[in-house]
Amino acid sequence: MTVKVVQGDDGHAVRRTQAERRASTRAALLAAARELFAAKGFAGAGREEIVERAGVTRGAMYHHFASKEALFQAVYEACEEDVLGRVVIAAAAGGDPKEMLRLGSLAYLDVAAAEDVRRICLIDAPAVLPTELRRELSERFGLGVIRDALTECMEAGLIGEQPVDPLAHLLLAMLLEAATLVAEGADRVAVGAVLDHVLDSL
Repeated sequence: MTVKVVQGDDGHAVRRTQAERRASTRAALLAAARELFAAKGFAGAGREEIVERAGVTRGAMYHHFASKEALFQAVYEACEEDVLGRVVIAAAAGGDPKEMLRLGSLAYLDVAAAEDVRRICLIDAPAVLPTELRRELSERFGLGVIRDALTECMEAGLIGEQPVDPLAHLLLAMLLEAATLVAEGADRVAVGAVLDHVLDSL
């Protein structure tokens, strides 16, 4: 195990392993890339600008990410994990599976309105990430979560029995479009009310 001694904020020496340095470099790249992708989009954010913002070398970037697209994918996944975490917290306040689905869906409208989420997840990801990869990631962050929520609702008798997959696809498409509307300036309350009505009608 390789250990490097660096100076901490308090002036004392701190021993850092190679694994810790790698994790720190990766985190710096992800943070810098997320800021720049959000502000300038995938096409507008240059590699040199990213490494300069992260305070690392270009070689260090390619050690962790084989391409700019690979870096974008990692940023996208981190962004989606943040979104899912906030949606899950909001949904947990629900008293039953259908109320959890409603609260989580409404929370998504607010979370997706954030500039980084809107630009990275809603605008650039469909253009940058291959279709098959997006389907795979959607299963983890979007479609799979909605499918599970709908299944729980049906098992609890809160939603009538119906094919889950088509319904999950339709609900996900509706959420993405609703979030885009809000992010582009549509009235959040009005969009939320329509979403609420649709969910109540299930």
